[in-house]
Amino acid sequence: MSVKIQTRSYNPSVCQTLIDAGADPLMARLCAARDVVHPDELHDKLSGLLPYQSLSQCTAAAERLADAILRREKILIVADYDADGATACAVGIKGLQSMGAVVDFLVPNRFEHGYGLTPEIAELAARQGAQLLLTVDNGIASCAGVARAQALGMTVIVTDHHLPAEAVPDCITVNPNQRGCTFASKSLAGVGVIFYVLMALRAELRSRGVFAVGKEPNLGELLDLVALGTVADVVPLDHNNRILVSQGLKRMRAGKMCPGVRALFEVAKRDWCKAQPFDMGFALGPRINAAGRLDDMSVGIACLLAEDSETAAALAAQLNDLNMERREIEQSMLQDALNGFPEILPSGQSTLVAYRDDFHQGVVGIVASRLKDRFYRPTIVFAPADNGEVRGSGRSIPKLHLRDALDIVSKRYPDLILKFGGHAMAAGLSIRYENVAQFQTAFEKVVGELLSEDDLSQTFITDGSLPASEITLAQAQHLSMQVWGQGFAPPSFTDEFAVVRQQAMGVNHKKVWLQKEGYEFEAMFWRCTEEIPERIRTVYRPVANEWRNQIELQLYIDYWEAA
Repeated sequence: MSVKIQTRSYNPSVCQTLIDAGADPLMARLCAARDVVHPDELHDKLSGLLPYQSLSQCTAAAERLADAILRREKILIVADYDADGATACAVGIKGLQSMGAVVDFLVPNRFEHGYGLTPEIAELAARQGAQLLLTVDNGIASCAGVARAQALGMTVIVTDHHLPAEAVPDCITVNPNQRGCTFASKSLAGVGVIFYVLMALRAELRSRGVFAVGKEPNLGELLDLVALGTVADVVPLDHNNRILVSQGLKRMRAGKMCPGVRALFEVAKRDWCKAQPFDMGFALGPRINAAGRLDDMSVGIACLLAEDSETAAALAAQLNDLNMERREIEQSMLQDALNGFPEILPSGQSTLVAYRDDFHQGVVGIVASRLKDRFYRPTIVFAPADNGEVRGSGRSIPKLHLRDALDIVSKRYPDLILKFGGHAMAAGLSIRYENVAQFQTAFEKVVGELLSEDDLSQTFITDGSLPASEITLAQAQHLSMQVWGQGFAPPSFTDEFAVVRQQAMGVNHKKVWLQKEGYEFEAMFWRCTEEIPERIRTVYRPVANEWRNQIELQLYIDYWEAA
């Protein structure tokens, strides 16, 4: 696999404008290289959020929910079984209860019900006496489920963020990605969409004189959950999402989080006083996701809804156990999948598709992600489902919009894909068991037409060189407290170093002392067993590493080559 190193370009005049507005020179350069154009985008005040009035049908949803609250109708939230769906459900429950709603939730089981508001889920909701169904993080593809719910006498409001197909449900729908919606941020997670609906609902109830003086709910108390779901769903962190995440992080660092989030920090052995997006994406989020992958997401939602620390700790411990089990299954599946591919893919192969009868449906997405990282190819991994079907989860590389590629496959081969949906970087689909090989051929053909050989070269996009005098512990700590993530990539740099000495760390890692411009740095080379040559070119990140109550600067090496 060929590798390229590129430096992000930036507009020097924008950079100077940001410096003039008070940003330090490095942060100004980093932000200018990430399409920040105005000093206002450096701020994270909630007043900077886009107005809910610009989110199509948000006000209509708020009016109907206000009616339901005042009529004491039973509202039932239909959630999704990932971390975004779980946090969106918890935000919906807490927010609606704070405004006087009678509300409960129902989350489909991945293995019994499949995804979203299906006709079967609608019938379950009717048996529970629901009068208004509110979907969170799903519903934009649930035409049949919405129709069945309406036939059973229920009102349906869809809140979602996934890309719509040509046919959409006939009901009030709040989704920044639906046709005709002028909301400036198309990157809200499911939890962000329901948070916006709650802001509109509070304004609607305020206008109706529902709240007593001083009794209006503080929706800011939900921002820890909004931040967690936004980061865990890996949506692009545009300015609007950075505000939501930054405010949620501030609440966490101040200890102002719900018992469930605090318990997840503790069980993951992460310090909430120094909460970072990394904690949500790689420690808390996976533990919530494990419930939906292996068992029942109700456990994850119950943890987030827990009202006391004891209950939250017990549920977080369950989630931690599930996550350990998930890791074991993932490692086994990944090894089985790797055994089916050569160490180096044939030239011209654009995709990977893996399937085995013993693969676990709940873990296919993670394994697809690992394979994509290993081979830098769009990857889909399938596992058996019911009725002769297999369900797949895919992960993509930057130059391929995965959902759009699947859409082309479905149009060229109309009977091949039973259903599909998703985003640019991740998607899911179902096909018949006997069609796996045919799908593999069709997917390879379509993607081969969409990508060039250059697109399949792994590219490290860095922020260029960093003077040795600026590679400091203080700088690493400063960078770690910013909001970085999908679409607003954490800073990395590229420089040449002389290798002073090196030592093995365990079986697979190396610690290496590097020198540049008279300064010496300790660096970690992960999953590296080779002897490092005397001079190397690296892609690296300065990190404030904590070990036994000591904090020291380390460079984490993402890539290296002989200079």
